[in-house]
Formats: sequence, C-alpha cells, structure tokens
Amino acid sequence: MSDSIAARQSAAAFSSNRLNELPSRIGVLLVNLGTPDATDYWSMRRYLKEFLSDKRVIEDNSLTWKLVFNFIILTLRPRRRGRDYDKIWNRARNESPLKTITRSQSEKLAAMLGTAGSRILVDWAMRYGNPSIRTRLDALVAQGCAGILLVPLYPQYAAATTATVCDAAFAALAAMRTQPTLRVAPPYYDEPFYIEAITSSLRAELAKLPFKPDIVLASFHGIPLAYAEKGDPYPSHCAKTAWLIREKLGLADDKFIMTFQSRFGRAEWLQPYTDKTVESLAKSGVKNLAVVMPGFAADCLETLEEIAVENAEIFKRHGGENFAAIPCLNDSDGGMTVIRELVSRELGGWI
Repeated sequence: MSDSIAARQSAAAFSSNRLNELPSRIGVLLVNLGTPDATDYWSMRRYLKEFLSDKRVIEDNSLTWKLVFNFIILTLRPRRRGRDYDKIWNRARNESPLKTITRSQSEKLAAMLGTAGSRILVDWAMRYGNPSIRTRLDALVAQGCAGILLVPLYPQYAAATTATVCDAAFAALAAMRTQPTLRVAPPYYDEPFYIEAITSSLRAELAKLPFKPDIVLASFHGIPLAYAEKGDPYPSHCAKTAWLIREKLGLADDKFIMTFQSRFGRAEWLQPYTDKTVESLAKSGVKNLAVVMPGFAADCLETLEEIAVENAEIFKRHGGENFAAIPCLNDSDGGMTVIRELVSRELGGWI
C-alpha cells in the first residue's frame, strides 16, 4: 500500500472517529445590544468605542466625525454615561440589568426546550461588550453544534441592530475551518404572540397603577432620519407594532402615541421625539402619563434611566404629576412565551 493511500485512509478513519465523538447538536444563541463590563471611565470608554465604531451604527465616515469621536466623545462621554449606568447597576451581580435579564432569558429558554433533550444548547451573547458573539459561537461549535439559530432580540428590524448582529456572526464564521449551518430568526414586530404578550403585560401593569393614565406613550429607540430615507424598514415596523397594540387595546389615536427616543448627535432623527413629546404633553395639561417601550425585549439603560428617570423628571418639571415607565417583557412568562414561540418555529426541521 502506498504512503499516499495509507495517509488518506488514516485521515478518513480519524474524521469518522471524530464525527462519532461529536453529538449532532443544535445551538440557539440569544443576542442583545450590549453592555459595559463596569461603570468606571475606561470600561465605559471601551464599550462606547466598540459601539460607536460600528459603521452600521454611525455611518458618517468623515474626518470631522473621526475628530469629534476620538477627541471629544471618547473623552467626555464615558464619565457621563458611567454615572447613568451607576443609577441602574445590578450591584449584587456587579453587572448591568441587561446582562442579568438576558442570562435569565437564556436559562429559562433552555428549561422550556428541555423536552427536546440534550441536542439543543441555549446560550446568550452581547453584540458589544461581553460575552461576545464570537466567543459564544465558538463555544457552541466546540460542543458539537452543527446548526445554530441566531436570535437577535429586536422585535423591529434595523440595520443598526439586527443587521450588525448578523455582521458579527458572519465575521466569526469566516474564521472557522468547519462552519455550522446558521439560521437567523426574523423580526417579530407584528407576530400575534408578540402583540398579545405586549398588550397583556401593559393591561396588567396599568391595572396596578394608583392612577389612570390620560395618555399611553409608546416609545421606540430612534435612528437617524437619513437611515430611513436610504430604505431601512425600521420606522414602518415600529408603526405597525404601535398600530396593532393600539387596536388590540381599543384606544383612540390621541390616547396612544408613538414616539422615538435616544437620539444622538446633531442630525435629524425619527420624530416625534420622546422627550419633546413628554414635555409638550405636560405643558398642555396632561397630568398622568404611562410609557411603554415595545422595541426593547429587556430593560436596559434606555428604559430604566432614560425613560423612568430622565423623562419622568421632564414630565414633572413641566407640570405633569404621575408618570409610569412600564417594564419590558424581560424574562416574564409573557416575555418567555414570545422567545419560545419564535425559537420553536425557527427550529422547524432541525428538531
């Protein structure tokens, strides 16, 4: 027998034995936006640099932006954002609430899918910060996952959220010799199970309040207007979600209002702006206001600090009296039903 034939047979035997050692598993990777590792200056700077360097988040590639970003934003913003995170930080675990909730969502989903046996492995990652998408994909592959379902936890699609999760996943796969089959769960902004969970949660939370809201405001994270003009479907997804919620609640147009929050920089973003609307409502005589945030699968800085603290202060400073920030679905029964329904459907044919 020639050396070349022997080598091929040896390699084939090795490959066969290796394949027999690895179970045929399916991975499910839940992904949320991201979180700093801590609230100190340098931790915040690392996080902001990674986040704002993403070309899908900030499409401006001009010299002016680069100078502003490196010499102003990365100098001044980390300390200010660190103070904001300090207000909501989970001190028991020394991590942000977003990390705490996403971990819990992963653990609860794993328990829900337990009937499918050990073939399904559920993990979680952050697009920016830790644990990274690359490390968790590597971990799933190392555990024998031949197929992986990537689940961006954004109900509405935007290039700056869902697409950049895919970018990071594809970049990780590009470095792999043997790639797993990858599926990406679609946005679920108009799925009946999502709308039902949002409206049921909202009704329950409103029933707990010691006041009756004059208006319910649905606040979504904003994007620059220019992104929408280039074809990003995000505004229409948000509008469809808001319309479905309003219809299911049976509220008039002027009793359920859609706005956009978290604008950054001087460019025009999607309007109406949440903070300006909250101020205007208070000035017009609205005394009782509730805000729901249907675009967030888990509470984070934008919901716990920007809405529940900053916008509550704006409302009361301009004449409002009662303000309520409605919790996100998080890892509640309703929230987990949404994730389970989405994942179970997208695993069709694999399990």
